[in-house]
Amino acid sequence: MPTKKPNPKTNKNPLPLSQSVLFNFPIFMRSCSSSSMAASSGFRSFLLSIICSILLQTQMASSALLLSLKNHHSHNHHKTRPMFQTNRSSCSLFTGTWVRDDSYPLYQYSDCQIISPEFNCQMYGRPDSGYLRYRWAPLNCEMPRFNGHEFLERMRGKTVMFVGDSLGRDQWESFICLISTTAPSTSTQLSRGEPLSTFKFLDYGVTVSYYKAPYLVDIDVEGGKRVLKLEDISQNGNAWRGVDLLSFNTGHWWNHKGSSQGWEYMESGGTYYQDMDRLVAMEKGLRTWANWVDSNVDSTRTKVFFLSISPTHNNPSEWSAGPTTITSAKNCYGETSPMSGTTYPGEYIEQTRVVDAVLRDMTVPTYLLDITMLSAVRKDGHPSIYSGDLSPQQRANPGRYADCVHWCLPGLPDTWNQLFYAALFF
Repeated sequence: MPTKKPNPKTNKNPLPLSQSVLFNFPIFMRSCSSSSMAASSGFRSFLLSIICSILLQTQMASSALLLSLKNHHSHNHHKTRPMFQTNRSSCSLFTGTWVRDDSYPLYQYSDCQIISPEFNCQMYGRPDSGYLRYRWAPLNCEMPRFNGHEFLERMRGKTVMFVGDSLGRDQWESFICLISTTAPSTSTQLSRGEPLSTFKFLDYGVTVSYYKAPYLVDIDVEGGKRVLKLEDISQNGNAWRGVDLLSFNTGHWWNHKGSSQGWEYMESGGTYYQDMDRLVAMEKGLRTWANWVDSNVDSTRTKVFFLSISPTHNNPSEWSAGPTTITSAKNCYGETSPMSGTTYPGEYIEQTRVVDAVLRDMTVPTYLLDITMLSAVRKDGHPSIYSGDLSPQQRANPGRYADCVHWCLPGLPDTWNQLFYAALFF
């Protein structure tokens, strides 16, 4: 219900074609000219016409396939995308299966010093490693392997920013680890701060930053109270101007209540609320963000991505029909392998509907990195009790303290970033 306004006191190798066909294609096609065909006779002409037809169809199929990989989930396509489905073209990046691959993980935790304690599961005693050895296999194509050197070369002199909550930070740290361990040695510089942390690859002039904004919209202090401004994003938005590649996320903080929520009041249309329907509030905030993007982003320079809702695994009954294998488990604790199948039996995440509705109405092309369903089956990928943020006493009580929200590094966010990389360059 509305309450009296507080006294303001503001502190303001890709889908391969035959190498021989590709190499010799120009030579063959010169033989396919009408004059060459006319100069040929009989059986030779017949064979040449067959070869030309095959080569032309191969080139057209290859071009269409690469185009679909580059443009799937483009803005225009996204307008008609059914909920929880990817496109129906030749390559559906977000529909597929998890395949055991012993060449994974793509890096070791000891090779990447930027990993935060809360994500560094191996360092903090996780005894199993099978969860590290799964590769995402899209339905009808092969995902390109992440190449940090190629990324730095293509992005030379440019800026990248991940904006959102701690899951955005999870992805940001993964991204830096992937670049650092798959690129030649280069001078780097790290600066951690609040709300902005920055990692620079100095030899390439590439900056990869994380900006903490759990709700995306602003939070101001008025009368000593934190006020979530559902229709104001000017303060946060100033930090995002002129960035070449933006990746946003939000979701989990909109559900926080009590002492864990980040505000005392919400403000919308000049009215202050102690609470409101959280999906309504989230949509108001996201539409404010979308309006900022549409008004401030030059799409000829800046590419915009949005990370879909990352699922949690707090309730074993959602993936286990019978009793859990670990009697003390009340959440993801003790889970060491993905769920079987391609669908998640748990509850539908209503926030995805809000995200889809907002992105559908945007003018600036915004690519939905649709990781929700492929992440939902990875109940094994969370830090659980293997987090540097927990005390020994807390680790002894996994039913209460296991982290089933964030993801281990190395781990699932590396796949998010491989998809990010594929969508960006292919």
